[in-house]
Amino acid sequence: MRNIYFQSIEQLKTGQALALRDIVDELIFNHQALIPVITQNADSKEVLMMAWMNKACLEQTLVTGLMTYWSRSRQEVWIKGETSGNYQRLESMRFDCDGDAVLCLVKQTGAACHTGRQHCFYLEASQSRQSVSMLSAAP
Repeated sequence: MRNIYFQSIEQLKTGQALALRDIVDELIFNHQALIPVITQNADSKEVLMMAWMNKACLEQTLVTGLMTYWSRSRQEVWIKGETSGNYQRLESMRFDCDGDAVLCLVKQTGAACHTGRQHCFYLEASQSRQSVSMLSAAP
């Protein structure tokens, strides 16, 4: 079902502003209280990674400017780069038309992927060959 709030704002004029608190309060988080976040390089527009945020992580990201995610495997908050030094600084946060996904444009320091690669999407599927190819080798 479409988010009625987000449907109601579809006709706003370009540049018209809404209160950030109102938008955040209307976001749709899943049954685990998480929302998917696509993180993209602000300069190259390359998709770096996909992760999850809970509401507290989203709010902390907006306050600190450092990308803060929820680790489903560790069940804890993690600030990207806190241990590796490969920080992501928020440049822009966008919400999709249904209010159930977030797009963040960031300035990336070092590699985005825990494997040491520049981004996490290094496996490419080929429909014609019915195979998957490695786009970049591990560093």
